[in-house]
Amino acid sequence: MQLVALILLTTFLVRPPGVLVVLGEPQQVQTTNPKVGVHTRLMDEVELWKIQRTLVLAREMGAAWIVEYFPWAYIEPEAGHYDWSHSDAIIAHAANQGLTVIARLGMVPEWARPDPEIQETTFTYLDEPAYEQFAAYAAAFAARYGDTVPYIIIWNEPNLSYEWGFRPVDPESYVKLLATVYPLVHQAHPNVNILAGALAPTLEPEGSPAGLNDLLYLERIYEADGAAYFDGLAAHAYGLVFPPEAAPAPELLNFRRVELLRELMVRYGDADKPVFVTEGGWNDHPRWTWSVKPAQRVTYSLGAYALALDQWSWCPAVVLWVFRTPTPLRNYQDYFAFVTSDFRERPIYTFAQQEFTVNK
Repeated sequence: MQLVALILLTTFLVRPPGVLVVLGEPQQVQTTNPKVGVHTRLMDEVELWKIQRTLVLAREMGAAWIVEYFPWAYIEPEAGHYDWSHSDAIIAHAANQGLTVIARLGMVPEWARPDPEIQETTFTYLDEPAYEQFAAYAAAFAARYGDTVPYIIIWNEPNLSYEWGFRPVDPESYVKLLATVYPLVHQAHPNVNILAGALAPTLEPEGSPAGLNDLLYLERIYEADGAAYFDGLAAHAYGLVFPPEAAPAPELLNFRRVELLRELMVRYGDADKPVFVTEGGWNDHPRWTWSVKPAQRVTYSLGAYALALDQWSWCPAVVLWVFRTPTPLRNYQDYFAFVTSDFRERPIYTFAQQEFTVNK
């Protein structure tokens, strides 16, 4: 035992000190395209220096926007007990880099789900009795961060069964969620904008166990009088194997499908509301069915950012998935990344930086 204790003591004494991380001088994003954004995953990043490095790289690429996921289950693991330490650090470092944060809220803690002895549920299961608890979390988030986080997305891809707790999707119930959240958030901070949807592009028909066509889902939101409860729409725009300029069509999934959502909003008298692309992009995995070649990914991604700047006056930001993940996923999803988990810049990052930085 004495030998083991000596080894442990020696290991403690000789280990290198932790990395000191300070905010430094506030930065401003210098970009040729103010609509460029990237989706980060920093709530799952443990080390503060990696959070800072990720956000520095995003700014240096010319991105002005980030979407970050702030899971309810992480921040309020017990009812009424909030732990803001990690989200405080992320938002402080994002603000220090001059980045505008769009916050995505979701992930239901166990205490807000049905008793597991009665019903087994997943972290995406939010039933109507818990809407008020989720709204209280969203309001607390807005009150704390509303001065620096102007946009909050309520839920993620509610038109997919997986994201709706493996239940049949329910646009009318989603409207009830918006109606519960909206007044509390605006009361907590009047300048925070509620973004609805974060709709997944899908062609699933009515009655499908997998989900519901995003166009049909949005139409049902409007038919349920949901327009009163959101300030803008969040939409996902994956290009799959099609170039960004490919024309939209109801039976096609491509980048410009977002324009069909916009047309629907105009039809329902909601033309003044913006549409944010909060996920999207192309994948360059060498063997995935829906991937493209690395050079195509670069061309298509830069083209998508340019298209939004030139043609989509109603779209303030195009935020592509995903800038970097804390650890490799070891599947095709790693090939959405701009930067690897160990901070190696992939070609998409290099070319984007050349395209969007002011001092080329």
